Amino acid sequence: MATFANTSSPTPFAVFDSDTQFIAEADRMVTFVKRKLGDDILSVELTKKQVWACFEESVFEYSKYINEYQAKSQLANLLGTSTGSNATSGPKGVENKFPRETLEFLTRKAEPYAAHAGLGGLWNTYSGSIELEVSRQDYDIYTEMKDADDNVVFANLAEGSRGKLRIFEVYHFSPQAAYRFFDTTSAINYLNNEFAFESFTPETVFYVLPVFEDVLRAGQMDISNRVRRSNYSYQITGTKLRIFPKPATSGSLWINYGLPMDGMNPSVADDSIHGVASLSNVPFDNLEYGTINSMGRQWIRQYTLAGAKEVLGLIRSKFGSVPIPSGDLQLNGSDLLSQGQNEKEKLRTELKEMLESLTYDKLIEGEATEAENVQRLLKTIPIPLGKAIVIG
Repeated sequence: MATFANTSSPTPFAVFDSDTQFIAEADRMVTFVKRKLGDDILSVELTKKQVWACFEESVFEYSKYINEYQAKSQLANLLGTSTGSNATSGPKGVENKFPRETLEFLTRKAEPYAAHAGLGGLWNTYSGSIELEVSRQDYDIYTEMKDADDNVVFANLAEGSRGKLRIFEVYHFSPQAAYRFFDTTSAINYLNNEFAFESFTPETVFYVLPVFEDVLRAGQMDISNRVRRSNYSYQITGTKLRIFPKPATSGSLWINYGLPMDGMNPSVADDSIHGVASLSNVPFDNLEYGTINSMGRQWIRQYTLAGAKEVLGLIRSKFGSVPIPSGDLQLNGSDLLSQGQNEKEKLRTELKEMLESLTYDKLIEGEATEAENVQRLLKTIPIPLGKAIVIG
């Protein structure tokens, strides 16, 4: 008698043909299906390969739903990781792993806001300068701004990088020395939480200050430099930069700018761009049959039986009846076909409903509800002899 192990090409896709657990189950599956379909009483027109094909399809179907809902739970943590699309390429076993949570998805979502403000992200900030002329207010950023080598910035951009420049800062002043910011004379603008201590010399006063004091003073100095000390302002319209009031002296006007943001080509090399982008390239392989527990195997057996009913129904539907002596034998092809399709749909629905309740966000909701119920129960516990205290 031919067995799965000594049959050539027993399944259409041969994905599980070397899985010892699948091989051992395959021969038993033929017996299970044929007996459920009445083979001991009436011959069942199914070959072993047809049953094995249904068995293979059932494992595929189970793997599909498990991986689909696992990806639904984990996708935010898988985006950007290495990809793999089938059983012969890419990493293996990711579908059976419980990954650590990361904030990579949220961090990447926040990067464009930082880049837009010129504060970071994966896009660099550059600097150029324009030479001011006495009494001239209007300048063209795209034709007059030059880099450190005296080259016009926009004209020397690489092909494909030319676009609307993003201007972050325009300035002409020299930064103050650090000691001018942190010396004792700046104490006159401190907030009202200074704390004086006695010192060795009567003319010296020491202060204990929180860190945010330094941050506030840095902002004060920046505003002072830009408003009280500069006496200049500017307006950018299109490519034109207008200086108010008209410059009284010549000199350099410095501009911090950024290039157009290209999500596929950031300034910093990022291999994760080529990683997982959606459900279509999540590195999930088919589940190994040996790793599926008893609940999953029972679902697979029932789905295999339903698939076999559908195949047998299609076969018997080709003939409405078979001539026999003294009459015709009526075949139940349409009934088997309908039963098989309905049972497969019912099994899929039950599996999806169960998995929907077990995604990570649903588990969190369940844990929160359980914690609330425990607290509610603890409040009903009497205090024994007044010697215990229940907090809740």
